[in-house]
Amino acid sequence: MKMYCISMENSHLEKIKKLNYIPVGLGTDKFDKEWTTDNTGKNISFKNKFYGENTFHYWLWKNQLKDCFEKKWVGFCHYRRFWVKNPKVINFEDLKTNIINKIPDDWNSYEVILGNEYLVNKTKISKIIKHGKKQLLKNPFVFFSKKKMTIKVHFDMYHGFGNLDKAIELLDINDREDFRNYVNSAGSFNPFNMFFCKSYDLLNNYYSVLFKWLEKCESEFGFDETKDYGQIRIYAFLAERFLSYWFKKNSKFNVWPIKHFEI
Repeated sequence: MKMYCISMENSHLEKIKKLNYIPVGLGTDKFDKEWTTDNTGKNISFKNKFYGENTFHYWLWKNQLKDCFEKKWVGFCHYRRFWVKNPKVINFEDLKTNIINKIPDDWNSYEVILGNEYLVNKTKISKIIKHGKKQLLKNPFVFFSKKKMTIKVHFDMYHGFGNLDKAIELLDINDREDFRNYVNSAGSFNPFNMFFCKSYDLLNNYYSVLFKWLEKCESEFGFDETKDYGQIRIYAFLAERFLSYWFKKNSKFNVWPIKHFEI
């Protein structure tokens, strides 16, 4: 396997190397030469503040995608989120012994591994009151029914009411209605834009669809740094939901635990 570990800070280099992962540096920090960065070759590094980790996915797609499959499996993690065999990680030594550094045998029957589900109906009532005022006015019972609290409702709360609908209208016909049905019915998604994949063709197709769509969305949402974080990074959050939908529709997948651990 080949694992890319994405970070925003040069100071994380030694710890990522101790995990035997490939350090990927994004953002404005000054990175040592040992890092892989998204600002060489064909890139959209200038969009990082808005696209998040997807500027690296774009770089990989355009510059190195075939090469990264020389080890068959390619995976992605973050400096504070890791794939683990045992979620009971309390220190860095625990992390080193529990991360995925070899593909489990039972993964061989799958094409894609997604992170375990994030349940949107677990949103705290304080956040509902803060972020969900429009939904409360429209339908005050939506937050008290597990069936009604969907990806769509959750996205409207945090990333601009109606923005997901606008983005869906820009999808190609092959995915538009399927994705609309998904976000309006599903109560969970696989978070953080983290996954494993063992098929070059599958990942190449995913990137082709994703970045064509996100570029269209730029004409709708632009790059406005005065908005709140949830809307500045709307492209990353759109990709996060779309990733869950697209791989579930187009691949044989399984899910695996992701552990939050600050290195």
